Amino acid sequence: MSFFEENCPEMDRYLENHASAEPAILKRLRKETFQKTTQPHMISGYQQGRLLSILSKMLQPEKILEIGTFTGYATLCMAEGLKENGRITTLDVNEELAYLPQKYFEESEFSEKIDFRLQDAKEFLKETDEVFDLVFIDADKENYGEYFKLIKPKVKSGSVIIFDNVLWYGKVLEENPKQESTKKIKELNDSVAQDTDFENLILPLRDGVNLIRKI
Repeated sequence: MSFFEENCPEMDRYLENHASAEPAILKRLRKETFQKTTQPHMISGYQQGRLLSILSKMLQPEKILEIGTFTGYATLCMAEGLKENGRITTLDVNEELAYLPQKYFEESEFSEKIDFRLQDAKEFLKETDEVFDLVFIDADKENYGEYFKLIKPKVKSGSVIIFDNVLWYGKVLEENPKQESTKKIKELNDSVAQDTDFENLILPLRDGVNLIRKI
């Protein structure tokens, strides 16, 4: 949920009304996500989806990695910018929900470009030799720091890494957080800001997006 969505819904509606139109397939996917999942707020959603789409189109990536598929909304948004021979690998461990993203992937115009795997992301990153142009992480907040360490050698100069939920409902302002996920997100944000191999900016979009570029 976004800051404006919770505290100023009128502004949230204004932002959506002045963004590019949401493709029909994504509109249907978003609706079904709210109908059939217990935590529909986990979906990237309209505004963040358009951000991911625009960034992907600007980068024109050949290889995208997504950690945390959920129902596949962000996957389809990023796929919009893939090169003709491009591919997006998206990872999740939720076998019970896998039918939903798979359904929409197969229906989409990007079906041949999406590699959907039920696999632990840390295992994948330790095994793969691939180098990615765009990486989006939106899963398992307590492992954010570990993901960043593992991803660093898998990106090149100009590659972009995006971490979602980095404001964590404002909990990052807590000086001594009790929640482990809050601690790990704060540590991740500190690590990124101090890493001279990257430049970054946290965007206050929805629950916070850390936009990171490899120098």
